[in-house]
Amino acid sequence: MTKNLDKDGLSSIADNYQLFYVDLWGVVHNGVALHQEAIKTLKEISKKGKEYILLTNAPRPNKVVKSFLEKMGMEKEIRDKVFTSGEASLNYLKKNLKDKNFFHVGPPRDFDLFGDFKNMKSENIDNSEYILCTGLFEKYDKDLNYYKDLFEKNIDKEMICTNPDLIVDRANARELCAGSVAMVFEKMGGKVLYFGKPYPEVYNQSINNIGKKILSIGDNLNTDIKGANLLNYDSLIISNGIHKNEIKEMGIEKTSKSYEAICNYIQTELKW
Repeated sequence: MTKNLDKDGLSSIADNYQLFYVDLWGVVHNGVALHQEAIKTLKEISKKGKEYILLTNAPRPNKVVKSFLEKMGMEKEIRDKVFTSGEASLNYLKKNLKDKNFFHVGPPRDFDLFGDFKNMKSENIDNSEYILCTGLFEKYDKDLNYYKDLFEKNIDKEMICTNPDLIVDRANARELCAGSVAMVFEKMGGKVLYFGKPYPEVYNQSINNIGKKILSIGDNLNTDIKGANLLNYDSLIISNGIHKNEIKEMGIEKTSKSYEAICNYIQTELKW
């Protein structure tokens, strides 16, 4: 049974945990503005002497996201806690694939991810050794059928997906993410290596979590909550996020069951 924390707040359970994984986009900001109650809550977690990490499935290095958050008005001591799926991907690429040609699927704003080995970028997918997916092309940001044609002769190549999210809300607009493209590739028989929630690498790279009692906080059942479930962490779902319409219509129990996810707690917004 999922416990509702809207009345008692996160403070009512904070003493039970030593480390908090907090989703950035969806819980702390919406792509346009910071959620001020969430910011206050992060400060209270620190006052308690607890650790937290702002995990995000952003296909860009940590420094790029931190710069974005600075422009949004986030204080340095908070944005320094950011760790991205892009950073986890980059660590893998530098170690294993820096000398191989790749074809990039995604918008120009994601070029920062592979700046150190941009000379290995191929303009023709047929000439590449692997596919690096950070999102959708700006021209085909709503047409997943386009990618079926693109991948048809390249299913034997491995895809690196730097953002497992299927969709994200930017303010009131909904956008497809790299995970949607990777799903097309997988359904066609392709192999995908994912970096980001719900996969363990991004959690393990971000901070020393060994032996700590952990609460994972997020608004996405497919990534934040399933990641917590896979790693045996407790979880808190923020209902005023990506699943807000489903939760409003069916309730959290039926909604989480439909995604085969388990939520220990629910809050409308992250609030202390």
